[in-house]
Amino acid sequence: MTATDVSLLATVDARTKLAGSNKMEILLFSLGTRETFGINVFKVREVSQTPFITRTPNMPFGVEGVISLRGNIIPVISLAKFIGAEQADRTYSTMIVTEFNKSTQAFLVDSVDRIIRVDWDKVRAPENMMVNGANQNLITAITELEDGKLVSILDVEQILATVIGEARVPDIPSAQLESDQYVFFVDDSVVARKEITSVLEKMGVKFQQATNGREAWDRLQALAHRHLGPDESLHDNLKMILVDAEMPEMDGYVLTRLIKSDPRFNGIPVVMHSSLSSNANRAMGSSVGVDAYVAKFDPIVLAETMIPFLQR
Repeated sequence: MTATDVSLLATVDARTKLAGSNKMEILLFSLGTRETFGINVFKVREVSQTPFITRTPNMPFGVEGVISLRGNIIPVISLAKFIGAEQADRTYSTMIVTEFNKSTQAFLVDSVDRIIRVDWDKVRAPENMMVNGANQNLITAITELEDGKLVSILDVEQILATVIGEARVPDIPSAQLESDQYVFFVDDSVVARKEITSVLEKMGVKFQQATNGREAWDRLQALAHRHLGPDESLHDNLKMILVDAEMPEMDGYVLTRLIKSDPRFNGIPVVMHSSLSSNANRAMGSSVGVDAYVAKFDPIVLAETMIPFLQR
């Protein structure tokens, strides 16, 4: 597979068509083990042969060095070392260049197979399925191919956080909500949930959370069911919903569409908080009705985006 193959399937039009369809496209690749791994095509900028890597001293674990890519210096990360693969020190001739969390990096892989399109409801959290070989803590989701073979979707956000370190959450002004008011957020990434929790706690905001879109929708419906009185509004207590875009079982676009089409959630803003920060992804969020779109992870920007909605 070439860089062109990936680019053609990751156009703005293709992304817009997927928004709200509860489908995702996964680039399948191998790390030289028996497992098949995957990454969301939306995170992939290109696939190419590995150029000369400049080795530098004191690099974090898993970073093989840096390369110059169209005038930009980017780190090259060995995924095989992170999953603990045997012979991880060998040379990998293929790399996947990715863009997410407002950064660009290359991941070394053994080979790239193909791109598949799957329904998000066929994607499961790893604890719901058997995972062999790879470090399960670095697998964010699992799906199954038609031949029964499992695909492990790596938590590249976790890997990147390990390499560059987790962001320090600075002092953030209080949101000054009433004691019975709260925010609901959903994200399948452990790193993201930890960072969102830190921001909300520094703001003094109570919260409830979920780990995938299906779980979030079930919990939100339960919350709405409790507010059935004629003089009650769910917005009196639930001030904002923060959603991720990529999640097992139901993505953030479908979740947002369901929220916006349910009159019980009238007046409750939905903010999408995603590692996919391109204009195309912002357009996808807008197409399903999100009130704001925030790229991961800038705690100040996240707080500044939330505060006006919380004070309504």
